[in-house]
Amino acid sequence: MTIPSAPLLNLTGIQAGYGEINVLWGVDLTLARGEITALVGSNGAGKSTLMRTLSGLIVPTAGRIDWAGEDLCGQSPAQILARGIAHVPEGRRLFSSMNVEDNLLMGAYARKEPRAAIRRDLDRVYATFPKLHERLGQAAGTLSGGEQQMCAIGRGMMSAPRLLIIDELSLGLSPLLVEQLVEALRSLNREGLSILVVEQDVITALELSTSAFVMDMGRIVQSGRSAELMHDPAIRSAYLGALAA
Repeated sequence: MTIPSAPLLNLTGIQAGYGEINVLWGVDLTLARGEITALVGSNGAGKSTLMRTLSGLIVPTAGRIDWAGEDLCGQSPAQILARGIAHVPEGRRLFSSMNVEDNLLMGAYARKEPRAAIRRDLDRVYATFPKLHERLGQAAGTLSGGEQQMCAIGRGMMSAPRLLIIDELSLGLSPLLVEQLVEALRSLNREGLSILVVEQDVITALELSTSAFVMDMGRIVQSGRSAELMHDPAIRSAYLGALAA
């Protein structure tokens, strides 16, 4: 009999918001080790608030974020990053006047390894996203939207994370660029990186991921294997529009 491994991350009863305005209402979410997991839902469902809470930008008012037996609630973004959770935020948030390589190196600012280890991971980013190598001396603000997203993901990779969180992977990008990013994430996952993708594009998210959680009005309302959710009548009706027919 195979004993299942402990989850990589477990959120229990998370409540959080902005000042007196509560957004998250008792969120429970478990991420399996070594998988791509999707968090889907419409705009305003609370997805980005949950990611900001997970990365330490928002302090929850209740609940627990369990990471390898340690509660991350109340820890700073730098402490959470040091524990192996990297957040690629919605909107990319690059340093627009800095070149591509310097933006990537900013992802490794807290690492203590020798330069050779940093260089190895930089080469890995360039192998994953060859376009970035072509643009390494170019100001990040002059990149296309897809190249900026590659750079933002690459910067996250440079922190050597155990979990990479990507908020709105496909926002504003063409289907071709989204497909390129999806293939890159699949490749990283095959190398052992756990990934959480937060998406409004439910089709992209469910096709990419192994398991998924559906968020609405600050609560997790459904979860399961992505392939099963793709064919769930309620999900198709609520999020897949014409495909529900």
